[in-house]
Formats: sequence, structure tokens, C-alpha cells
Amino acid sequence: MKTILVTGGAGFIGSHFVRRMLSNYPDYRVIVLDALNYAGDPDNLTEEVRNNPRFSFWWGNVRNAEMVDELVSMSDVVIHFAAESHVARSIYDNVVFYETDVLGTHTIANAVLRHQNRIERFIHISTSEVYGTAVSSPMAEDHPLNPMSPYASAKAGADRLVYSYWTTYGLPTVIIRPFNNYGGNQHLEKVIPRFITNALRDQPLTIHGDGSSSRDWLFVEDHCAALDRVIHAPIEKVRGQEINLGTGIDTSVADIARMVLKLLGKPDTLTVNMGDRPGQVARHISSTEKAKRLLDWQATTKLEDGLVKTIEWYQRNPAWWERRLWMVSVPIKTREGKIEYH
Repeated sequence: MKTILVTGGAGFIGSHFVRRMLSNYPDYRVIVLDALNYAGDPDNLTEEVRNNPRFSFWWGNVRNAEMVDELVSMSDVVIHFAAESHVARSIYDNVVFYETDVLGTHTIANAVLRHQNRIERFIHISTSEVYGTAVSSPMAEDHPLNPMSPYASAKAGADRLVYSYWTTYGLPTVIIRPFNNYGGNQHLEKVIPRFITNALRDQPLTIHGDGSSSRDWLFVEDHCAALDRVIHAPIEKVRGQEINLGTGIDTSVADIARMVLKLLGKPDTLTVNMGDRPGQVARHISSTEKAKRLLDWQATTKLEDGLVKTIEWYQRNPAWWERRLWMVSVPIKTREGKIEYH
């Protein structure tokens, strides 16, 4: 029996990962540590998960060193999702991003260090945002780190902190840099669920700038399949590595809006443009070579197929997202000191 500690396991990607592990591995135990802030929600963990005798939930902050130490001491694998993860929110209120993303990661890393004789691997979920705008295409793992928002800089700090624990202490770290995820039960602050739920309500889809900013869109179930490979790959292949997870294809935000409207049978005119967001990344596109070589993994879900599945989830679960509508946009302060809602 293997025990996996999942920090942030009640969040979007974390909850999908927890369901996969419990479903696919009947001998595994899963421990979730989550602070249940606005983005973490016990409703993301299904009743089947909550009632599983191999599942346990701990309500707490990743900066609680005593609690983290106790949970790490019971685990074989630590996978660290817990983070503040919204670019716009970080522009106006950034303190919690450094507290959670950097200091929280420091707490986890120190606990892994104390129990390094037990921990098989420590998997840190970073983000493609650490790269900033693509200066080469596709973006490989040696792309310069040029974070362009407070969120991105906090994640870059955590990313390099974990790397330093590999180089200094030899911890069995793996740093994962996923590109833009989407799928069911994603918070409405993110662009795809916001587009979908606005279209379902016949409300305009708000696009930053001219919508030309492009992203590599990764379906959440493909992401979780890759993490499954990371856990089970030979440790000598992945230890100390940074690995991108993406599709190798980028699509503009404007095209995503058009695809959502077409799939829902809504008119193209149901869009509105606003000023660009400060710190906006112009382009992200992942290199897929390293993930193929080390994990024998590549994304299998085509964008339109993933959007269909995601739309169907929001159509089936209005009670889940309707109570979050008040958090669709957040205030930011521009360079000129003006307050805008993004």
C-alpha cells in the first residue's frame, strides 16, 4: 500500500487527481490537506471519494509546519498542488500569494527533508506562467524564467526553491510545469469556465485586449494522467527534473470564445472587449519532447473534444457554479491607479 499526500486536493486539478488515484489504485491511500479557501471546496471531492475508507481529509494551511510534518511522516509520495493561482487576483492583493506559494512550499520542502528516508518522490506543481511570454517556440524546460505577474513570480520562487532542495539535499524532487488547464469544476475566475457560464446565461464573453493572446490548453484529465506517470516512472528518470505538460498547440483567447459560442449555438456577437490585463502573457506553447521521453506521455484530448466535455459538465452542474457568480471578476489596480474589474 502506498500513501499519497495531496496538498490542495480540494481544488480544481487536485480533486481530479485524487479521484483518479482512488479509482485506479485500490491499494493506495490518499491524504488531502486543504485550507478550503475560496477556490478549494469539499464539493469538488465527490461523495464516493469522501466515503472511501482509503481517503482522509485534513483541514489546514500548508504553512502549518507541525501539521505538515505529521502528514508527510505518514506518506510515501508528496504531490504539492496547494497555491494561490489567479493572475488578476495577484495584481491587487498579492501578499497571500507569497505566503502560500513560497512560504507554503518552503514548509512542505522542509518536512520532506526531515522525512527523506521515507519519501519516494516529492512532486511540485509549478506553472508555465514562470516562463512569461514565449521567446522561443515551442517553450522547452530551459526557456528563460521571466514571470510577468505577482502570481507568476511567487510560483517562480517556489519552483526554484524546490530545485534548490534537489541540488543541496538530493531530495527526490520532480517539478511539473503545466500549461493552461481546463475542465469540470474549475473556478469561474478562469477564462474557459467564465466564457461557458456567461454564454449559458446569454451574458457577454469579456475578452482582454484584442483576444490575440494565445495559450496551450491542457485538458485536466490529460494532466492527471501525466502525473500518474510521474508517480510510477523509474525514479532515476524523473528525479531532479523539470517537465512541461502541454499539447504543443496554442489557441488564442478570441478563438476559444468563438468555439464556446459555436458549441452552445450562441451568436458570435456575444463578446465584448476591454482593456488588456497588466502583466499579460502574449503567447504560451509547450514543448512536448521531454514529457514524451521521460514519461512516455502526450496529451490525447483534442481541444474541441475537451471543450465539449467541459461545457457538458457546467450544463449538468448549475448549482455548483451559480453560487460562485459573484466571484467571476476581481478588482485590479492599473499603473495609472485606476480600479478595473477583470
